[in-house]
Amino acid sequence: MNIFVGSLPWSIEEADLRESFEVYGSVSSVKIITDKFTGRSKGFGFVEMENEEEAEKAITELNGATVDGRTIVVNKSEPKPEGERKSFSNNRPSGGGYNGGGNSRGGGNGGYSGGSRDNNGGGNRGRY
Repeated sequence: MNIFVGSLPWSIEEADLRESFEVYGSVSSVKIITDKFTGRSKGFGFVEMENEEEAEKAITELNGATVDGRTIVVNKSEPKPEGERKSFSNNRPSGGGYNGGGNSRGGGNGGYSGGSRDNNGGGNRGRY
């Protein structure tokens, strides 16, 4: 069973998390999610336990426990449906670019990509 562990202290390491769950049974993997740019923990992770009964007991016992002054959240991890994944291209208005603002030649949707380059500030008009 894949188990989500949230509200982790920033200082906790995978070995510490593994040790906490091994009290309840065999742990096949532990992964603390980190920021890809800084390498710092994002404060949550996943623990994989093969035995369902051991995993359920770990969830029951550890959910709400205090670790280094933080109350952790532990529950069964449910995979996100494919349609609900967010990407940077979704949920944003078109035009814009780096700063999404106008350009120095009169408003509109300027920026790095898209937008108007004429003086009357309209949207894309096919000129560039």
